[in-house]
Amino acid sequence: MESRNPVIRRYADFQRPGSVLGNNQGTVITSTPVEETKTFTGPTPAQPGERVVTMDDVVMKSFLMLAVLLVGAFVGWNAPGFAIIAAIAGLVLGLVNTFKKNVSPVLVITYALLQGVFVGGISYIYQNLVVADGTNIVGNTIMSTMVAFGTMLFLFKSGIIKVDAKFTRMMLVAMVSYLVIAVISLIAAFMGVGGGWGFYGVGGFGILLALFGVGLASFSLMLDFQSIRQAISLGLPEKESWRIAFGLTVTLVWLYLEMLRLFAILSGRRD
Repeated sequence: MESRNPVIRRYADFQRPGSVLGNNQGTVITSTPVEETKTFTGPTPAQPGERVVTMDDVVMKSFLMLAVLLVGAFVGWNAPGFAIIAAIAGLVLGLVNTFKKNVSPVLVITYALLQGVFVGGISYIYQNLVVADGTNIVGNTIMSTMVAFGTMLFLFKSGIIKVDAKFTRMMLVAMVSYLVIAVISLIAAFMGVGGGWGFYGVGGFGILLALFGVGLASFSLMLDFQSIRQAISLGLPEKESWRIAFGLTVTLVWLYLEMLRLFAILSGRRD
């Protein structure tokens, strides 16, 4: 399975059977041929004289993305009517950033701003229109997202969970399965199933489904961490830190939204 981080999807061929890749020192990395020989044809690592990506680059770009996202969230919270427009525009721009050959910092930052508007707007709607018992689900969601991020980072850095081929295959199956269920649930929601929540509103099954979404988004962070490690070890150009930060932002927004839905469901169950 390819990482959800778009930068590594462009470089993932080097891990496949028979692929080859030259690093910035001129060394060739090869994988063991199994059925065919495949040459890595993605963008090359940093050229001589070109600065390579470092952890500091990724951290700084990621913090900048989150700062822009928070600005957008402030706007969305105070103008929730723009949430749907921002969501659609963000989806389009997300696809552009994913498949664009040369990363554009302007487009990446704009994506973070649009996602922030969407997140802020949907958070306002959940907090003030969906939840009726006064529970601060937005605050709980923010804290839980931070805890999940820290936990996944610890598990990754400590090596307790290793991101290997087996792990990524399991994630692929889980993601595809969850996507199918989510789409069917959306259709069911329009038909009034679960009180408009779709499968998420069907008793205990809905809670389990929401928990599964939270877990899946959390473990997807492991793939992003592995993407960062690979990008640094491959000596990718510094500009690719923007694409890495973009991928990490995508996962964090997904995790936040899954957490928000879970807390909203749990709050509704207490009514």
